[in-house]
Amino acid sequence: MEKAYLKRIVDSQIEERLQRIGAVLIEGPKWCGKTRTSEEHCSSIVRMQDPAGNYSNLRLADAQPSLLLEGDVPRLIDEWQLAPVIWDAVRFEVDERGVPGQFILTGSSRPPKNPVRHSGAGRISRLSMRPMTLFESLESNGSISLRDLFEGKEVKGRSDLTIKDLALTLIRGGWPASIGSDEVKATGNMKDFIDAVVNVDMSEVDDIKRNPDTVKKLLVSLSRNISTTAAITTVEKDMSGDDDTISEKTVSSYIGALRRLFIVEDLQAWNPSVRSGTSVRTSPKRHFVDPSIAAYMLRTSTQKLLSDLETFGLLFESLCVRDLRVYSQIMDGEVFHYRDGYGLEADIVIRLDDGRWAAIEVKLGSSEIEKAAKNLQKLKDTVDVEKMGSPSFLLILTAGEYGYRRQDGIYIVPIGCLKD
Repeated sequence: MEKAYLKRIVDSQIEERLQRIGAVLIEGPKWCGKTRTSEEHCSSIVRMQDPAGNYSNLRLADAQPSLLLEGDVPRLIDEWQLAPVIWDAVRFEVDERGVPGQFILTGSSRPPKNPVRHSGAGRISRLSMRPMTLFESLESNGSISLRDLFEGKEVKGRSDLTIKDLALTLIRGGWPASIGSDEVKATGNMKDFIDAVVNVDMSEVDDIKRNPDTVKKLLVSLSRNISTTAAITTVEKDMSGDDDTISEKTVSSYIGALRRLFIVEDLQAWNPSVRSGTSVRTSPKRHFVDPSIAAYMLRTSTQKLLSDLETFGLLFESLCVRDLRVYSQIMDGEVFHYRDGYGLEADIVIRLDDGRWAAIEVKLGSSEIEKAAKNLQKLKDTVDVEKMGSPSFLLILTAGEYGYRRQDGIYIVPIGCLKD
């Protein structure tokens, strides 16, 4: 029996764009729900991976792609990148028809760059889709809204999630097929997912054969360095060990392939205007699109996380990054981290297109809340507010129970209360 559809935050973005532009491209990793969500918005479907007729859709794409575009609109072209010629066919058809809402394309990887292919600007609007946030999986009660925080509204809430619940969400991840599953089933699902990435997807993404053992070593090393600014050289040394030598060029190539599969999604550094003499670091933080990838590669479990708070904290930070990326996207926002030459850091900075920004520290427990609050105040004093504007809010995101505003104006918000 098929699971009931759980609404996704991206649903409203799809609807808005279909009303104003000819086609929408939804990109994200396999298994994050792109096809199921697109089915909620389309009137007909063509699946490029359909084995019927010996993959006749793929053969037809090579011969006469325009035939695949015939059907009720919006027409869903699922996994379009398997037949890259579809891109220009869609762009041309959108121009010919001259009305919005014609096509939805989904893609689980970015095809190799083609100098002939048009960018699609003005015809095809891109949307990123990630695994489900805690609010989408109905685990966050949504009593505190990110939008309300940016609008200066008073917020408060109480999370229903225990620390054990959060440990399970890290193991299970935001993959729709695993929502509601127990730990054993969720781990089995992750094994199948990783096996496909390691043994098939990494070599198919650009038709370059890659060594599965090297892919595994890379995934393990990135997992060990989750939520850190580990350099490529650090990852390379970690992978090489005592007996093996893996070049920096190979590591970079493999990470590039993981990015094109939407598996790796590093957190870029925020580079604001700051007071004179402050040197801002630009290294990205290592993250996967979902922290469950790191949890699986580290062979951890709910029980192990509860006794290893350092690993738990790093994975928890990655979960918060995942959710805030989704919540901020609908507000035309991007997520960064901050670090300067004096060692001052902020785990997460959200910057909206209209210039508003907010700084966030992530803390699993309550023991470091005061230190985090001082860091946030110091960051506020470091940023040149005449150029950047004052922060819309300063916030400490926690695994705790209560959400409230402190006397110094800093918000304490449990991840189990947060929504877009």
